[in-house]
Amino acid sequence: MAILAVKNHGQDAHATKLPRMSESSEPKSTAIRGPKTSHILAGLILGAVAGVLANILWGSTAALANLIHYVTEPAGQMWLRALIMVVIPLIFARLSLGVAGLGDLHKLGRVGLKTVLFFLMVTSLAAMLGLAMVNLVRPGAGLPQQVRDRLLSTYHQDASGLRATPQGGSFGIQTLVNVVPRNPLGAAAQGDMLAMIFFSLAFGVALALLPAERTRILAEVLRGLADVMMVIIELVMKLAPYGVFALLFTVAARFGLDLLARLGWYIVTVIVGLAIFEFAVYPVLIKVFTGWSPPEFFRRAARAILTALSTSSSNATLPTTLEVCEDSLGIPRDISGFVVPLGATMCMNGTALFEGVTVLFIAQVFGMHLPLSSQIVVMVTAIVMSMGAAGIPSGAIQVLILVLEAVGIPGEGIAMVVGVDRVLDMCRTVVNVTGDMLTAAFVARSQ
Repeated sequence: MAILAVKNHGQDAHATKLPRMSESSEPKSTAIRGPKTSHILAGLILGAVAGVLANILWGSTAALANLIHYVTEPAGQMWLRALIMVVIPLIFARLSLGVAGLGDLHKLGRVGLKTVLFFLMVTSLAAMLGLAMVNLVRPGAGLPQQVRDRLLSTYHQDASGLRATPQGGSFGIQTLVNVVPRNPLGAAAQGDMLAMIFFSLAFGVALALLPAERTRILAEVLRGLADVMMVIIELVMKLAPYGVFALLFTVAARFGLDLLARLGWYIVTVIVGLAIFEFAVYPVLIKVFTGWSPPEFFRRAARAILTALSTSSSNATLPTTLEVCEDSLGIPRDISGFVVPLGATMCMNGTALFEGVTVLFIAQVFGMHLPLSSQIVVMVTAIVMSMGAAGIPSGAIQVLILVLEAVGIPGEGIAMVVGVDRVLDMCRTVVNVTGDMLTAAFVARSQ
């Protein structure tokens, strides 16, 4: 009886067929804690400053190139890979449990509909803001011809490689078909997030439909898997200040201020648009739809935001986002376990804004005028394809080639922005991840 009491954790059998996930039902790992937010911020700032100084003082030397190639880039990538390696098992465990924890499939349908509609609404606002910004500033109109030619020649090979990447996030018929995996293990091995989300949703629905006595052990195994993944991520996050330093140093030392200056107005347009959305639009949505005080919301979400800024990856930030939602924002685990993994793939507000700005910027550089009808096509395409963009560094660049060609702009024009994309990717990932947390808070309040 004592064993049964421990397993049941005093949960209400009438609430749902599966044991509900609650603060009492899932022990937290308190022995291992990640670094303070201030330490991550310090690593970020020091990495950026040291990288810029290294570029100014030793930008063309072999010593700096070797330091980047053999030390800082591998160190940063190993830390980033360690974050990403837990994402697939974590998504499977948490999303399956989140769906099953909702219990009633009618409730699941309501939560799913609210989540997707809120994603679409906020992403549409972001895309419209991006188009408004680029039409107002017109950054591409002032880019000199020689700079354009140099950028195209320098990054043409990189752009061609991105075009050939099979992970490009098109939302064509084949991509829609591929959402249903023939082999879930193969999809997991390839990092196919949409296929894994579909399988996890189906698995969770099946858990919810079966009697509790037949699924209790499997549910406990999934909880154990999720807890193990969170402990791993807490161990990895202890190295966050050093990983963040290495990533930022590599980016700043490689590109410095020279390339940023050439594309100055374009970069300013994107970053200001993202900042307006993050610090003007989101606070209104937070106040209206969640009831939170915006400053308090951002204070509690700071750790996830800084992780997003440093990793440039919604997927790599996913474990931290889940932890922040549950521990800092107090969102129930069944809601966060359902909404946040979906958001890491579908809630790409910053990506939609970035794509709208970039498409019109490249059109302006080529001297092409896009009428309002074509800009509407750009906005709709950016919204839809941003939801298929890989939640990894520079995942949106692969999608952008398809958006460009959809409105008749040469796809090779993407070469003009490849060099500065990592800097912009950091900023748009912040907006994406904040949108995940906002949506989870909204759904939790509405339920």
